[in-house]
Amino acid sequence: MVKKMSKKEKDEFRKMLAAKKESITRKLTETITESKEMESNVAQDLVDKAETSYTKEFLLSLSDGEREQLLLIDEALKRLAHGEFGVCQVCHKEIGAKRIVAIPWTPLCIDCQEKAEAELQAP
Repeated sequence: MVKKMSKKEKDEFRKMLAAKKESITRKLTETITESKEMESNVAQDLVDKAETSYTKEFLLSLSDGEREQLLLIDEALKRLAHGEFGVCQVCHKEIGAKRIVAIPWTPLCIDCQEKAEAELQAP
C-alpha cells in the first residue's frame, strides 16, 4: 500500500526538483560556454591542442551524467503530476522516505536499484 502524499509534500518535492533542475541547467550552460571558449582559443602547438582537447572532452563527459539526471528530474516531475511520485517504477512499491528525500528523482526503490546495479556488474 502506497501512502498518499499531501499537497504540501508534493509542493516541497516540486520545488526541490525544480531547484536541482535549474542548478544543473546553469552548470551545463557554463560547461558548454567554457568548451566553446576553449575551442575559439587557437592552440599554439600539438601539446596545447592535445591538452585543450582532453580538457574539453572531460568537461563534456561530466555533463553526460548531468543530462541523464535532468531526464530523471523531468520524469520525477511527471510522476509527481500524475500521482505516481514515490512509487518504484519496477515493483510498484513505495520508495523509502529517506531515499526519496535524498534522491527525489529516483525512479527505483533501494531493492530494485541494487538489482539493476548488480545486473550491470555481472559478467
